[in-house]
Amino acid sequence: MKTKIFLAFIMVAALLSCNSEKKDNQEGEEHEEHGVEGAVVLNASQREALDLKLGTFQMRNLTTVVKSNGQLEVPPSSSAEVTAIIGGNVKAISVFHGDKVSKGQQLAILEHPDYISLQEDFAEISSRLEFIEKEYARQKELFENNVGAGRDYQQTKSEYNTIKAKYEGLKSRLQLLNLSPDKVKEGEISNTISIKSPINGFINDVNIKVGTYVDAKDILIGITDNSAIHADFMIYEKDVHLIKEGQKIHFTVSNRHEEELTATIFAIGKEFETNSRAVHIHAKINEKTTGLISGMYISGHIHTDENYTRTLPNDAIVTEGTKSFIFVIDTESMDEHDHDEHDNGNESHEELANHDNDDDEGHEEVENHDNDNDEGHNHDDHTNELNDEKHEMTFRMVEVITGLKDEGYTEIKLIDPLPENTQIVMNVAYYLISDMGKEETEHDH
Repeated sequence: MKTKIFLAFIMVAALLSCNSEKKDNQEGEEHEEHGVEGAVVLNASQREALDLKLGTFQMRNLTTVVKSNGQLEVPPSSSAEVTAIIGGNVKAISVFHGDKVSKGQQLAILEHPDYISLQEDFAEISSRLEFIEKEYARQKELFENNVGAGRDYQQTKSEYNTIKAKYEGLKSRLQLLNLSPDKVKEGEISNTISIKSPINGFINDVNIKVGTYVDAKDILIGITDNSAIHADFMIYEKDVHLIKEGQKIHFTVSNRHEEELTATIFAIGKEFETNSRAVHIHAKINEKTTGLISGMYISGHIHTDENYTRTLPNDAIVTEGTKSFIFVIDTESMDEHDHDEHDNGNESHEELANHDNDDDEGHEEVENHDNDNDEGHNHDDHTNELNDEKHEMTFRMVEVITGLKDEGYTEIKLIDPLPENTQIVMNVAYYLISDMGKEETEHDH
């Protein structure tokens, strides 16, 4: 019994000794990792909390910029104000503000006795025309054969032309009211008319209510086709000579500052606004973007030359004294770190295996200890899974020279070249340099 207790004590002491050495090695590795000069390590959780974004250099034009404001507009052909051809009472409204409608779709229904009178007049003139057409054909034939009198022929011809003109006029009025002349000829009389959409678009105004009387000049419904929307900018007199058709404008919409759009100038106004001494320029939006509405305020800038340079967002750059820095992913340090972890893991497993073999040669109790070691292996596997979940990244500080600035971007000149497509921190450079300074302070302590 004493022998077993003594052997168990020896085994516990050996394990404590191994754990102590492993802890010392880990602390040494962590100390060495945080001691990497000019670099900071972040795991996946830290990067997510910072909303860290990666990207590459962007080529932008920062020279000879003309700034301008304006609003989104649609051409006259893409906007409609619907009226009634003939006044009437509103019987039904088929659309609501914001609805999408197609050309020819019913918007509302009007009713009035005048619509009935118009159809009755057309039905009557249609019958008279049918009779006079036959009479005119008969008189013409007699006149050409020198049988009938010329006076009768001329009188019939004049009456025929008068009735036919009235017939065509009434027919056109029915068609404007979306009534079928053919149905009216057959005796189908309607006391209502349909108000239909003249274009495709969205309802932006409804000025009627059921039961109210509307006149021919009243605007019932407004429709706008936003698919033809374009950017309308104001350029002041001092900059007009710099503007040409075909130039590109970079702009943002008032409620979408984070998204930059582009447009190409297709028309330039030929007269100044009286008060502002500015001219309108019209530009076609290049991107297919939804959610743009006529009247939205826009702010843009026009590059009048083609001098493009390497740039980064201002948040990607941090300044210390007279020097400027950016942070890039240090792939070499990350590869070395992963390699060292792999080697350390293999060494730990080899030591543990040797320790197990020594115990097997001495005593039976080691079988139970082997089971404990198997559990230890499972614990190591779990630790490796946790490490994989961290996805640590090393970011290295790189000194750069800054140049021109415009619209939240800064020109970047490299002191030492970087590999093509190097991944750069785009938005939290200030935090990284602060975190790096804090680690250096802790290291010194």
